[in-house]
Amino acid sequence: MRKKIVVVGSINLDLVASVQRMPVSGETITGQAFSTYPGGKGANQAVAAAKLGGNVVMIGRLGEDVFAPQLLDALASVGIATHCVENVAGPSGSAVIMVTPEGNNSIVVIPGANDALQPEQLDLYLDELRSASLILSQLEIPLPTVERLAHLAAEFGVPFMLDPAPARGLPQSLLQNVTWLTPNESETQILLQHLGGGESIQPEAAAKYLLNTGIRNVILKRGSKGVFLSGSDVPSTYLPSFRVKAVDTTAAGDAFNGGFAYALTEGMKPFEAARFANAVAAISVTQVGAQPSMPVLLAVETMLSNLAKSGSEERIEGLFGSCGGEVADRKPS
Repeated sequence: MRKKIVVVGSINLDLVASVQRMPVSGETITGQAFSTYPGGKGANQAVAAAKLGGNVVMIGRLGEDVFAPQLLDALASVGIATHCVENVAGPSGSAVIMVTPEGNNSIVVIPGANDALQPEQLDLYLDELRSASLILSQLEIPLPTVERLAHLAAEFGVPFMLDPAPARGLPQSLLQNVTWLTPNESETQILLQHLGGGESIQPEAAAKYLLNTGIRNVILKRGSKGVFLSGSDVPSTYLPSFRVKAVDTTAAGDAFNGGFAYALTEGMKPFEAARFANAVAAISVTQVGAQPSMPVLLAVETMLSNLAKSGSEERIEGLFGSCGGEVADRKPS
């Protein structure tokens, strides 16, 4: 039986405006283009894992608006099991996103139906959670739901991966049940401030401080500087990012998490899985849109194979154009 990834998280409609630059407060500017895409951190990470070939079940909520059917279809179209996605009264979740030509983004998330996924409703899905090989979640659903999910994962002995985004402080009672915590730089700083760890701390010290809360492993996503891994299941290691020309970094962090979850359930060791996930993220930022940018397995394998043949990861530039982009995530996405 294929190992199962259960994603408990948000499902949104992304409204994306292409702008020459970000407006300042009170300013009106003219945009270059407008598009809508299926999104939401939960759905994005589920799609990333599923497009690679993962066996993925999505647990989430949609509204009763015109967007709900297309958001559900977007999940089902890549093979995600959607029997745990239910409709509630009101609008579906949404996100308003501005993207510059350099790939920088600014995002406003409106939770909508995602807020209806309350802790007690996880009881509907205990069999799915108990039989998972890995549970993956984020912070675009109510925090009490994430806390109960982490407790259930620990009770069932299932690894729990948490992307602490959007950034906020988290209680130690939650953190001590996390197997893999994957913050980017701004999320790391907010977590440390909430825990009393100070600011501008180096990755090694930040990881050590976070691990002391009871987290089993951390992966610090550091944009163009790559990732730093540390914990009980992996030695402290820096892993460089792949250099690509970024077009849209909106869901790069989601691509990494989905890729890492898939790789772990396929039996890769954490370091190997993180390198694989870096490649997934690198490919994702070369295309526009969150879910449409998630690569299939062949694209990732081809990228890594070409790197192996070249003998230098810096030569990834030749595959996607000149240097200038960043993988992982420059900003929360």
